[in-house]
Order: sequence, then C-alpha cells, then structure tokens
Amino acid sequence: MTEYSNKGLLPAGLRDGLPPQAEWEARVTERLLEGFARHGYQRVKPPLIEFEETLLAASGAPLASQMFRLMDPISQRMMGVRPDITLQVARIAETRLKDQPRPLRLSYAGQVLRVRGSQLRPERQFAQAGIELIGVATLAADLEAVLLAAVALVELGVPNPSIDLTQPMLVPALCRGLGFDAARAEAARTALDHKDAASLAAVAGEAAPLLLGLLAAAGPASPVMAVLKGLALPPEARAMVAELGRLVEEVQAAAPDLALTVDAGEYRGFEYHTGISFTLFARGVRGELGRGGRYLSGGEEPATGLTLYLDSLLRALPAPEAPRLVFLPAGTPRAAGRKLRAAGHRTLQGLDPVADVRAEARRLACSHMFRDGEIEEVDRK
Repeated sequence: MTEYSNKGLLPAGLRDGLPPQAEWEARVTERLLEGFARHGYQRVKPPLIEFEETLLAASGAPLASQMFRLMDPISQRMMGVRPDITLQVARIAETRLKDQPRPLRLSYAGQVLRVRGSQLRPERQFAQAGIELIGVATLAADLEAVLLAAVALVELGVPNPSIDLTQPMLVPALCRGLGFDAARAEAARTALDHKDAASLAAVAGEAAPLLLGLLAAAGPASPVMAVLKGLALPPEARAMVAELGRLVEEVQAAAPDLALTVDAGEYRGFEYHTGISFTLFARGVRGELGRGGRYLSGGEEPATGLTLYLDSLLRALPAPEAPRLVFLPAGTPRAAGRKLRAAGHRTLQGLDPVADVRAEARRLACSHMFRDGEIEEVDRK
C-alpha cells in the first residue's frame, strides 16, 4: 500500500466530508434549525464527550453497546463519546433547565459516533438534528412532533416522504393481558420483530390468532387501524390502539397528502420509547430519514422527540447546484470585490497575474469572471 493510500485510509464507517457535500450538509442543518426555531424550539449545544454514567443514565442504557469509551486523564473517570444527542438534551433539561417552564421546547444538531453501523446505515459517524418537547405526554405533543417532521421534509424538498407510526408498548401490554410470563413475552416480541409467523404461532398457543392478527397489522394507516380495532384485545392494549387511532385521524386531517403507515408490532430501534413512536422514510432512499416518539427524559419526565439523520436525509434530496463563483483577476480593486460579495456573489481572488484570465477562471472551477467592471460567464467546456 502506498504512503498516499495509507494517509487516505479511514476506519470502516467513517469518511471525509468534501466539497460541495460538506457545505450542503451544513446548509440543510441550518435550514432545519431555522424551521424548528419558527415553531418555538430553542437550540442547545451539548459537548461531544461527557461522563459515561450520565450518557447511560435512564433511557441511555439501550445504547451502551454503541458507545466509544475513554479515560479522562484529568478526573480519572470513564468518559463516553455520544452515540445520540437526545440523551444529552434530556440531561440538560433535567439539570441546567430544570426550573424553566414546561413544556420545554429544545432543538439541537451535531455529530454522533457509534461502535458499529447497521446494514441500512453502515456509517458510524453521522450528523443528527432534532427537537425535544419535554414535560408532556399527550396526543397533542405526539401530533406536534409528527407534523413538524412532515413540515421539515416538505420544506427541504424531500420527494415522496412517508411516516410510519408504531406503539412499542402495545406488545408488552398485550402479553400482560394474555398472562404471558417474561420468557414467553420476550419470545413473542422477538418473533413479531422478525415477522416470523411460524415462531409466533408456536409461542402464542391459543392466543396465536390474536398475535398473528397483530403481525398482519402493517401497511397503510386506515386499513391497518380497522384491523387493529377489530381484534379482541385486552383493555390496556385496546386503549393504546384507540389512542393510536386518534393520532392517525389527527395527522390525516392536518396533512391529508402525507403517506401514513402503521406497523403496530414494531419494536426494534424503539427500546427506550414509552409510547407512540414513528419513523420517517422517502421512497427509493436507503435507510431511515429519522425517528421520533415518546420517552422519559432523564428517566422520569415525559417527553416527545424527533431526530433526523442528515446522511440519509441528503440522499433523499436533489443534488445541489454548483455555486456561482466569480474569479477576480490579480489586481482587481478590493472595493470591487467587497461590492460583489455585498451583493451576494461568491468571489475567488487571483493571486498572480495570468495571460489568459478566462482559462485561469476555468481551471479554478469558477462559473464567472470579473473583467472591465462586469461579470462574465465562463465557458466550462
């Protein structure tokens, strides 16, 4: 392997952000945060690394296996690189902002690092942007998070977005109502997660028709809700289905053109969620665009959140147009450059005189050049 390739080699799941992708990601992130701010969400900026026990407290435990750890040479305590920013926002709400009135609306953006990627997202480092609505666990809060997710995707220009709703607490409630012990309930949940009808039927016994009905309850929201409401569910599970049905009706009324689906038995990826949750997709795009749902902030305070994954989100957007870049030949008065930039142009200053200004502008990938007080387009052929 050459010295060049050695220097360019990065660990699996990590990559350099190059032009114009890096700038594009930054601009999309800022547009998201501006949109969140218009809905009253205030930005917070937690650190990249903090003490392990605070990252893993309460709802952070399911992400323990995904966290890189290192020893702090100053305090001699174990620290962790954040695998998710939601955990840190919950800590901020519980400590720094504990006296702020609820509901507390916070937004964030930043990089996260995980020990391993997934089949759909092999990236181990990626950017997140999101919101947390802390202090309430109501249908109105769920609706705000879902609709804000839909608005964010539409405003960015994501084609054919869809939202998949789930209730990760439904299967545990159903198993309790059926009198399953812990081992049997876990086996049923695993079979549902893997869409394994044969294993589910073997585990469920006499309850097989009910659980198989739940397994089949995945697809467009309206017909799925009709199936769920027709199942002979125990009271606790029936109440959860009724609440999910009300949210479906509210979302459809507010955003009738939004593609809305329901997967009632879905649990994977929602291990720390405590109520209605959702996943964002776009047709033809690898991976999830984001996730959200109810959880307990700091392990105690009810909250609803939304996290968008910028790597997947950018794959769903049309490629950005090359920026208009004006080449300023060496010797161009500085006042002229300032005037162009004040008018919104990007400029690239030539450092040395050249015989062919147009050729030099083309070599430096400029779309335009400044000559004789005018901006001229550069032929890039």
